Amino acid sequence: MCPHRLVLEHVTSRWGVLVLDALLDRPYRFSELRREIGKVAAVSEKMLAQTLRTLERDGFVRRDAKPVIPPRVDYSMTELGREAAEQVRALARWTGVRMADVERARAAYDAAKESTSV
Repeated sequence: MCPHRLVLEHVTSRWGVLVLDALLDRPYRFSELRREIGKVAAVSEKMLAQTLRTLERDGFVRRDAKPVIPPRVDYSMTELGREAAEQVRALARWTGVRMADVERARAAYDAAKESTSV
C-alpha cells in the first residue's frame, strides 16, 4: 500500500473523521473527547486511544501529558492536523448539503435494479 493511501485511510476512517472534526474546535481531555464523539457514535476507549495514537504518529494530533495527580492528558491539533481536519470538515459539510441528491440517486438506482430483476 502506498504511504499516502495509509494516511488517507487514517484521516478518513470513521473515528479519524470524528476525532479531527472535534479537535478542530478546541483541545479535549480523553474523557471529554469520548463524550463529544459519543454524541454522534459510541466509541470504545480502546478504539479512541488507538485512533489518537495513530493520528499522533502521523503528526495530526498533539498529546500533552501533564505531571499532576490525577494524571491529565490533553489532545489538540497540530498545524498539519488542522489542515487535514479542515478538509475533512469541508467534505462532511458538503455531504450534508448534498444528502438529498444522494438519496434521490439511491432511490433511482434501487428502482432501476428492481425493475430489471422482475
